[in-house]
Amino acid sequence: MLPRELKAESFASYPPQARAIATEHLGALQRLPFAFAPSLLREVIDFDYKFPAERSTLQDELSTLDSLSDAELHQWFEAFFSISLSSTLENFDWVNLPAQFVEQQAAYLWSTHQLDGFRKAATEYGDRLNRLRKPELNRLSRVGVAIIGREVQSYSSPLFKNLRKHGTYFTNVSPQGGLACLMAALEERAQNYPQPFAHWYVEGGDLEPHGSHIASVSYRALTPTRNALLKRMQEEISRPGMGPEELRAVMARLTPTDLKVETGTDPVLSRFELKLLTEGSGTQIYSTAFAQWASREVLRRAQPLTLLVRYAPRQRQRPMNELLAGGIGQAELDPVGSLIDGDMGAYYQWIDQQRLSESERSSFIAWFEDHQIAVAIGPAMPRGAESNTAIDMEKLFSMAVT
Repeated sequence: MLPRELKAESFASYPPQARAIATEHLGALQRLPFAFAPSLLREVIDFDYKFPAERSTLQDELSTLDSLSDAELHQWFEAFFSISLSSTLENFDWVNLPAQFVEQQAAYLWSTHQLDGFRKAATEYGDRLNRLRKPELNRLSRVGVAIIGREVQSYSSPLFKNLRKHGTYFTNVSPQGGLACLMAALEERAQNYPQPFAHWYVEGGDLEPHGSHIASVSYRALTPTRNALLKRMQEEISRPGMGPEELRAVMARLTPTDLKVETGTDPVLSRFELKLLTEGSGTQIYSTAFAQWASREVLRRAQPLTLLVRYAPRQRQRPMNELLAGGIGQAELDPVGSLIDGDMGAYYQWIDQQRLSESERSSFIAWFEDHQIAVAIGPAMPRGAESNTAIDMEKLFSMAVT
């Protein structure tokens, strides 16, 4: 099948909302080059499990394609139309299995020396969309918080070196009530602007109490899913011919029901949690890897107005066979190593936050939990400055978030 042969019934097996949006924009999909259409359907088929920000972006893209004349569309996709694919790919069920098709397509493009041309065409297409896209202005400025170093009694080396030049480094923050203050600030923002998936709490350990308007994911709460996934990975690795690429493909196709574990009532969040564990490196084993990858994916996909990430001690490194065998809860913990992981994770979180719209209005706070060290970045915070004036977390937060 080629894109021009698509019909409304071609999407009969899609989830309800994905089927509706594919049918609504059938005309645009029929005009697309075969080298590009499956990549777009890979996003469409997951529409029911996407966050509001992702849905809006995809709908804008499809509406833009609808609005193009035949001449404009050919100009946009000229490089894609020139890419040749094999008859084997043409006969693949790319409508119902677009993700698997894209994997095979990438291998074919590489083997036929067309991959660079495809990447160049994809970059140019993305640039065209970005030039047309007009993001809505947020009523609230974006705020990120990273809390690191739980259970570390003392640490003499400098922290937040990468963040200090972008804001003010505080050395005399009262730790009393610091966590409660930051959780309360998250709660207040969520209550004042209660949009779905606009406010997030990522926890490396046990979740603190929080309101219903806050989306949350927790490494500890996902223990049954992580253990089931590790068991599945062991089973797959033992199969003949199973290599890293094959294992990655198997993991990418898993759904919550495949692991036979209880999931939450929100299918969007449940699918997101599984993807954190199947697509992230080490997220099944290390709490710090989970927290860092979760913050990246939340910012990339949900584009939240508020994101609080709290790191917890991870287990010490052990041989991979032992790690995959499970028993993670009994492992020896490494608080200091986790502090170092969290320090770098906080920096990555700030970088990912800066990639979102209105970054010039955004604020960011990183705090060494239960200690006096913090850094605050925001429009009102002097860059590259240091303060040893006594301050509590409530005052620091109000200074950073304008």
